[in-house]
Amino acid sequence: MLCRYKKALEKLAMGLLSFNPEQKDLKKLRETMCCYETEETWQLYLWKQNDEYLGLIGVQHDGDVAYVQHVSVMPSHRGEGIARRMVEAVEALPNVTRIESVKANQSLIEKCIKQL
Repeated sequence: MLCRYKKALEKLAMGLLSFNPEQKDLKKLRETMCCYETEETWQLYLWKQNDEYLGLIGVQHDGDVAYVQHVSVMPSHRGEGIARRMVEAVEALPNVTRIESVKANQSLIEKCIKQL
């Protein structure tokens, strides 16, 4: 289930986000989290399954297009289709008619969209 990020989940979200290679630096990670907390068009969602948070997807909304900025899944749960289900859930959000991706996530997002 896709859950909208709340400040109470900050440490968990930062941990999941840190699995992205470009987010290894703590300063960069904090800057990214700041964008999700302060920018109205940037939204962060966590994937909850069986009472555990297993993944995260961050999007930037531009009209009816959701640009996937970040995708991360717990290493022990990769290959289970969680990224695909997160993309599918984002696509089902109100006012989202299309999903695009930034270059860093492009191949993963394209793979997920083909499986939908």
